[in-house]
Amino acid sequence: MSLFDWFADRRKTIPVVRAAQEVEEGDGLWSKCPECGLVVYRKDLIAHASVCSGCGHHHRIHSDERIRLIADPGSFEVLDGELTPTDPLVFKDRRSYADRLRDSQRSTGLKDAVVTGLCRLDGLHLALGVMDFRFMGGSMGSVVGERLTRLIEEATARRIPVVIVCASGGARMQEGMLSLMQMAKISGALQHHRQAELLYIPLLTHPTTGGVTASFAMLGDLILAEPKALIGFAGRRVIEQTLRERLPDGFQTAEYLLEHGFVDHIVPRTRLRSTLAGLLRLHGCAAAVPA
Repeated sequence: MSLFDWFADRRKTIPVVRAAQEVEEGDGLWSKCPECGLVVYRKDLIAHASVCSGCGHHHRIHSDERIRLIADPGSFEVLDGELTPTDPLVFKDRRSYADRLRDSQRSTGLKDAVVTGLCRLDGLHLALGVMDFRFMGGSMGSVVGERLTRLIEEATARRIPVVIVCASGGARMQEGMLSLMQMAKISGALQHHRQAELLYIPLLTHPTTGGVTASFAMLGDLILAEPKALIGFAGRRVIEQTLRERLPDGFQTAEYLLEHGFVDHIVPRTRLRSTLAGLLRLHGCAAAVPA
């Protein structure tokens, strides 16, 4: 049996699991916490920033919800929303890359895995990029790299801070070397931003892995993370097989990285907005001038 056939067999059980979840959660009206089992109205969960009121578990949220949590109402202006990915390598495994792109665009309403724009946070100017894991696992392709690079360059020109919310499985293999090049391109733009003595803050959410971790996710002046977020480069199993030793419990969690100096602060989602506003003011970021 080939590797592709093995994965195909594994996927056959997924619809049964999803059907059971849909029945249990009452057609989308209710949400059950995967950690503690608490059942709450979905509207109440969203009103609480999609954080479980019983155990504090942070549910995965979409880019539009993330933007609403960070940006002042009505202040977010999308940049480069017209950029659309192509299929430069005409890549195909069990399905073509072009088909996978169309499916992701149809199911998410997004053109690619990141949304970028300018906004205000508590009246302060901010350049904001938000990755969305729903779109091909938040993978970093050419459009993701181009949008983030243009966002950073625009922020440098305007002399405003940058916040990037990271949620990614890493570089997009269907674009090969073109995807890996984005790591250097984004990092170069961030270096110019830093030379201009401007603030950059990445927020690492669950999960942040691969080439994103190996580039812009770890280049912040201050690196924030959500509680219990998975953060790393290679997977735990790959590392254990390479080193031939068992890794510590909690390895590659936000808490482990905070303890070992890779993350500066863990911020619960319910306190993210006030924390970011405080950090921006502490670093002298300018408020918007009233019209």
